[in-house]
Amino acid sequence: MRIDVLTLFPAMFAGPLDESIIKRARQAGILNLAIHNLRDYAHDRHKTVDDRPFGGGPGMLLKPEPIFEAVETLARPETRVVLLSPAGRVFNQAIARELARCDDLLLISGHYEGFDERVRQELADDELSIGDFVLTNGALPAMVIIDAVTRLLPGVLGDEASAADESFSQGLLEYPQYTRPAEFRGLKVPEVLLSGNHAAIAKWRAEQARLRTAQRRPDLL
Repeated sequence: MRIDVLTLFPAMFAGPLDESIIKRARQAGILNLAIHNLRDYAHDRHKTVDDRPFGGGPGMLLKPEPIFEAVETLARPETRVVLLSPAGRVFNQAIARELARCDDLLLISGHYEGFDERVRQELADDELSIGDFVLTNGALPAMVIIDAVTRLLPGVLGDEASAADESFSQGLLEYPQYTRPAEFRGLKVPEVLLSGNHAAIAKWRAEQARLRTAQRRPDLL
């Protein structure tokens, strides 16, 4: 998969995307990730990418010219162009799976008061938010989406079953898990997990997943 990111803060991406699973996916050639500075597509003396909104109001808006030029330079016919802004549909595991089926993504990170509306009208195939709160810019949401999508790509995780058997993968929170020792400070691992009865373990885990979801996230049921 290829993912391009257009941002005003490329240095924010150094570190989080150079470690752990993302690093291994890049080294293995499963993920081709490129970070682009939006200012490289502004041609005035000051590399201006923002201006005051027509009609007044606080803050600045990202101008259309550099974004249009960047998308026209970076996007290919198969590229899915995604704006990151609070106005987008709320990102979840189902959307992560949807994006993981794409071959080519271009994530455009918002800043200031957002985008000139013509960017949405003419360039965007999708618009995503990671939640109902405000961040300084779209760099962190871009990283969250890249991480969630990359771990779903074939060959990225050591065990392919991992992505299919975790929180939200089946629409539920994950069941409780335990490791050794079997007893710690008087707290014991449920007997069923020590039984070796795989059918009973599967049934227990399914019941616990439903119970935990009902208690903590009933909106998922």
